[in-house]
Amino acid sequence: MFSMKKRIAILGSTGSIGTQSLEVIEKNNDKFEVEVLTANNNVNLLIQQAKKFQPNAVVIANPEKYKVVTEALKDEPVKVYAGSEALNQIVQMETVDLVLTAMVGYSGLIPTYHAVKAGKNIALANKETLVVAGEIITGLAKKKQCDIIPVDSEHSAIFQCLVGEYMNPVEKIILTCSGGPFRGKTLEDLKSVTVRNALNHPNWNMGAKITIDSATLMNKGFEMIEAHWLFGLPSSKIDVIVHPQSIIHSVVQFEDGSMKAQMGLPDMRLPIQYAMGFPYRIRNEFPRFNFMDFPTLDFEPPNTKIFRNLALSYEALDRGGNVPCILNAANEVVVEAFLKEKIGFLEMPETIEKVMDKVSFLEKPGLEDLIQTNDETRTVAKLLTKNKN
Repeated sequence: MFSMKKRIAILGSTGSIGTQSLEVIEKNNDKFEVEVLTANNNVNLLIQQAKKFQPNAVVIANPEKYKVVTEALKDEPVKVYAGSEALNQIVQMETVDLVLTAMVGYSGLIPTYHAVKAGKNIALANKETLVVAGEIITGLAKKKQCDIIPVDSEHSAIFQCLVGEYMNPVEKIILTCSGGPFRGKTLEDLKSVTVRNALNHPNWNMGAKITIDSATLMNKGFEMIEAHWLFGLPSSKIDVIVHPQSIIHSVVQFEDGSMKAQMGLPDMRLPIQYAMGFPYRIRNEFPRFNFMDFPTLDFEPPNTKIFRNLALSYEALDRGGNVPCILNAANEVVVEAFLKEKIGFLEMPETIEKVMDKVSFLEKPGLEDLIQTNDETRTVAKLLTKNKN
């Protein structure tokens, strides 16, 4: 099955996806080895990981932390680099077989672009890459003949359902959504939401930013846009349904009306392992699903009047151009402002909608255009959140 170990670069190794990816590698060290680890600021964990997994190289994106990492790893056979340019170069190393992109938000775009440009296969856990520059990234991947294998549980589910079905037209796909911690709440309820409330996700253990995105349903909106680029379907063929138990991870409906769903307990190690091992499934000892533990599975439509971010995501995809980039950048600013308690929960979608109307529209943006759009959007969004104080 694996004639040689697959050498993996993990971008964002100290985050939730990164640490779980290392768990998978540790349990399957006859199949995978760590070639590169990268982090932004979490030097202590990066140093621990480097000592344990002995990668060829590590990159600390924040240059101010370079000396700390270098000193800590001076007796280890691990090369140490720093800065964004080092990050862009390290993914192009000949010794890297697979790049797992687990960086948070917009920061994952440029390194992923360089990895694809170098013809590397991608295990994609950074949905913002395709939200911001889906057409550019997927077009380049096709040109370079490299695979983009989704790690998000929903997109992994769709990907798995499509294996063996490539000649059969898809009628639609259905992304499932837990509904987050505020499912069933009213607008009045959401006026008093605290940061602590929003960080209390019912099913998944994730980083702060993605947890807030899940609470606002922006995460599901991003996943809808990501699905458009991964599977080539218009927004009209991508549905979202609330499924509180998070057992059915997503569904594909074919043109004959039959449906395939991928199911399992909510555990991100499963899609991570699938992406790393593809096209093979790898035996593991993860907990197994038991139907008797879930005698009832519930489904309901999302309330886009209360959770406006999902509606704004459909709007951004349909408007096209640089609007999804605007959506993402504005969201990153308002989430940061909410986490710092500068704005309220309901002010996040309100601000995003205003920013989408204010920032200059570009119909056919290139990568540099999107970089400029990102900068412009952040300036506008920060001004609007500042004025709310």
